[in-house]
Amino acid sequence: MTNLHRSLVIGCSVLALAGCGGGDKIVSPGTGGDIIINNPTPAPTGGTPTPSPTASVTPAGSCPTLTGVTDDGLISGPTGTYRVCLLPNQINASMDLPYVPGLLYAIDGRVDIGSDGGAAPDNSDGLTDTNVTLGIDPGVIVFAKTGRSFLLVNRGNKINAVGTSTRPIVFTSRQNVIGTATASSEGQWGGVIVSGRAPVVDCAETLATPGTVDCQRQIEGEDQPALFGGATVDDNSGTMSYVQIRYSGFVLGEGSELQSLTTGGTGTGTKFDHIMSYNSSDDGMEFFGGYVGMKYVVVAGQGDDAIDIDTGAHAGLQHVIVVERPGVGNSMSEIDSSNGLVDATPRTDVRISNATFVGNSAFPDGAGLYVRGGADYWLTNSIVVSPQDECVLLRDNATVQTTGPDERGPVVFNSVAMQCGGDGAFSDARSLGDEGLAEFNKDSNNDASATDLLMATFFNTANANSYAAFNTANLETSFFFAFDDTDHIGAVKDATDNWYEGWTCSSSYIDLGNNVGSCASLPVY
Repeated sequence: MTNLHRSLVIGCSVLALAGCGGGDKIVSPGTGGDIIINNPTPAPTGGTPTPSPTASVTPAGSCPTLTGVTDDGLISGPTGTYRVCLLPNQINASMDLPYVPGLLYAIDGRVDIGSDGGAAPDNSDGLTDTNVTLGIDPGVIVFAKTGRSFLLVNRGNKINAVGTSTRPIVFTSRQNVIGTATASSEGQWGGVIVSGRAPVVDCAETLATPGTVDCQRQIEGEDQPALFGGATVDDNSGTMSYVQIRYSGFVLGEGSELQSLTTGGTGTGTKFDHIMSYNSSDDGMEFFGGYVGMKYVVVAGQGDDAIDIDTGAHAGLQHVIVVERPGVGNSMSEIDSSNGLVDATPRTDVRISNATFVGNSAFPDGAGLYVRGGADYWLTNSIVVSPQDECVLLRDNATVQTTGPDERGPVVFNSVAMQCGGDGAFSDARSLGDEGLAEFNKDSNNDASATDLLMATFFNTANANSYAAFNTANLETSFFFAFDDTDHIGAVKDATDNWYEGWTCSSSYIDLGNNVGSCASLPVY
């Protein structure tokens, strides 16, 4: 395990775009401070970040002929000079962004994919689907010209951003292009927002019934409406695969911050896999309601929570690496249902398997994992290393209740090993520590006082691999997400388990082996 030494922690508050709070917005606490961390041993694969090329790119001669796409001149950085092709702020017709050597696509401000088709797919609410799909080819890089730039997939439209294991799609900042982004940079642009028509709670309209077509929520920070929610469980907002989102989380306004990937009411038809969030100033990714199934996830260096799930979301995640930036970050997952309306349905239901959570910071009111608000939570085959905070913080009696509307029961842990600081495995000073530990101890394969779990930051040790794995088929009962069967806990069993290589980037605090190179540099093919 990486050795951490606390030198100074300065508490602060980071306000989320739509975090946990009332019916209109949710606020998540953040943190800051300085932590001294010994650099990790290189990964057992022997892989090291590919050296960043210098001045090897020459600009493409012109931009593709696409509706509304304009030539925005040239931009130069350490990797060379590129032709910049600017996307329109409103994409009204389907298009595909091809990969062209020496060419970057840019967004300037809010870029809408289609127009909002409303909460009802049959257009009974008076809004008509525009059925626009933005396709993005492997190897394409899209950068934001300004901090207030973000990409929004409206209801009734789709994104089809499908990279490959060797040519991921990269969404990033202008600073990353010109070479001024570093391992401590964050919040340089907005992020990617995917909206859908699946059920949500905490409705914007106080008289609306949660989980119905009348229950919608507003994405904050913009004067123009940006709504999500409905009653279409199988809604399809497209596919994102082999994608990196770097340096996101710009503050749009007071209490309104974006994160790398935000989903709002996405349905089971929407597909996500191989997603990397790097140095988002707020959460790494946040799911508001709807259904999110995601495999092969890397969240590194978030400013607040790595994975934030709330407002009635049903989320299944497997093969997850979370590594906090030294001295930065709050919880590695924050799970909530609906706060003051804890029995609103659908109740947030989260199931995570084969995750490795690596904490590198301390927060006065935080923990490695944070579950509250009556949410249902099931963690299996996972490793939690939180050397300066307790591993789990549970709040609200509804979080461990056995009965209630849409209630699965108390939190569940199976084959989970934890190495904890702070108040230990479960905080007992300000939460349901005793209740949480009692639930944890119901499974004999759990270990609340484990040691020697990880090497090279996120690789299992032999000791970690000695824990018996839980049968993930049991997680799928009455759930929309199919888990892979595994024979180990944690995200990465050994050097041959290299699902994270190729499509990721590396930084001073997380070496992800052979991949496109440093996160501070653009990949060059």
